[in-house]
Amino acid sequence: MAHFNGTFFSKSLSRPVHFMAVLCNDNAFGTENNPHYKRATKNVYLLHGYSGCDSDWFVNVPLGEIANRFNVNFFMPNGDNNFYLDQPQTGCKYATYVGKEFVDYTRKTFALSDKREDTFIGGLSMGGFGSIHTAFMFPETFGKVIALSSALIQNGLAYFRPEDDNPMANYEYYSWVFGDLSKAARTDANPEVLVRKLKENGKVIPDIFMACGTEDFLIQPNRDFKTFLDSINVPATFVTAPGVHDFNFWRTHLVTGLTWALEPENFKG
Repeated sequence: MAHFNGTFFSKSLSRPVHFMAVLCNDNAFGTENNPHYKRATKNVYLLHGYSGCDSDWFVNVPLGEIANRFNVNFFMPNGDNNFYLDQPQTGCKYATYVGKEFVDYTRKTFALSDKREDTFIGGLSMGGFGSIHTAFMFPETFGKVIALSSALIQNGLAYFRPEDDNPMANYEYYSWVFGDLSKAARTDANPEVLVRKLKENGKVIPDIFMACGTEDFLIQPNRDFKTFLDSINVPATFVTAPGVHDFNFWRTHLVTGLTWALEPENFKG
């Protein structure tokens, strides 16, 4: 495993940004017996959750072992608490940063494949939402999505009121991120709007893997999103298992998602 901390200037965000990377290109031994090293390395962009940062995945998950097992590189941007959205109300373009600028920068800097089939995106919670939304916004870039315990809250935003007591964040925060909450579900901030457009226009749609714990407070929005995808005939694999909203679940199901993506013969949904 090779581990990098990096900083570069993002034009999308108008400031320096920090990221982390875990590469599998210095595996000392064992690759000769690993069939994954007989194909091109896959590059996985992993998004953190609300109140997290680019180091969360590295600190809480053995990314080096997973990278070496599957012959993948991991790249982790810092998305702040902005749901990885382009935000006209703030001038920040987090979707463009993650889905285009960061991908372009890492491809150039680390000499990565520019092929869609070699480029995946994934995330947890807010980052699960971000991975789905970003993949639908840039479907020509990402071949697969691995979305864990996704914060698919977009359809409930219209019901927020300034006086509501929300344990995660207040009305002002959601308005800052999503804009007018009464209209947000009908805008491109909603992954359902994006994928419906892709479907109607005959555009390519990334392969979708979702997982959520049955005791997770986000289980119902994930079930609802899977039902929506089924209703418009967009295939998606959805795995549920006992678990709550924590890294015990995400550690396990990052591997489940990569097995789905790269070892379909071993995947048990």
